[in-house]
Amino acid sequence: MNYSLVYQNLLYSLLPFLILLAQCSNAQNFDQNQLKNYYPWCIVAYDSLERSPRERIQMIKEIGFNKYAYDWRDKHLEDTKFELQMAMDNDIEIVSIWLWLNANRDSIGLLGHANKKLFKIIEEMDLRTTFWVSLSENFFKDLDEEQSLSQAVAILDFVAIKAAELNCKVALYNHSGWFGNPFNQLEVIKALPQHDLGIVFNFHHAHNSIDDIDSIAFAIKPYLRAVNLNGMKKDGIKILPIGKGDYEKEMIQAFINTGFIGPWGVMGHVENADVKKVLLENIDGLRSLQNQ
Repeated sequence: MNYSLVYQNLLYSLLPFLILLAQCSNAQNFDQNQLKNYYPWCIVAYDSLERSPRERIQMIKEIGFNKYAYDWRDKHLEDTKFELQMAMDNDIEIVSIWLWLNANRDSIGLLGHANKKLFKIIEEMDLRTTFWVSLSENFFKDLDEEQSLSQAVAILDFVAIKAAELNCKVALYNHSGWFGNPFNQLEVIKALPQHDLGIVFNFHHAHNSIDDIDSIAFAIKPYLRAVNLNGMKKDGIKILPIGKGDYEKEMIQAFINTGFIGPWGVMGHVENADVKKVLLENIDGLRSLQNQ
């Protein structure tokens, strides 16, 4: 018997969301095996309890994640090395490191003080990870399309070289403005074939992309490294729990249809809230989508 073919047929016969959504009657009971294709995102800068690095790593383990994406603000840099080392000591994979570039402090060929410090930390730790890079809109002020592309290409070339020196990779992060457009990101990637650039796609910055999600998903699939999930409505509050929007289910399906199977980010991005409760609510939301 061809067990490989049997397994393949069985997999295709299941609902597509079985690839994505963990089966569990209670989000609190998720274990690491069930969450192995998920990671929490925006859990450092967004946490009303302002957990310490030790408390944050403990929280990640308690929920059942075995990986996370590290976001930060300047005030966290004093503890960044300690936290990342603690994550590694606890067998938690560091999926990515947030790298926000702002024209007021960063330029082509020169990182600002905070980002310099971040790169130094990664170098000292010999940490192999991926920088999630996004560019502030002020890099593109008063520039036309051609000039914007040239600007982005120059900056990403510089960043990719620096990342490669640390044996790290770079993925373009859709935040807002010109650089937040996935099709513009594709043009940047095509202009820099010498670098292995990827894309991380964020639902919470993609409200203008809802109607075009099928074409976007297929276009970026060759470069897609991760997808961060969020409840999606066209109007109103932009940050919603998974399962509380109108479009996240079909958006997830659009990526599954391309063959993308993860990893998927679970958001903690809520102001003035306990990030653990936010994560658990989003996990419950994933389960609710499966039952719809």
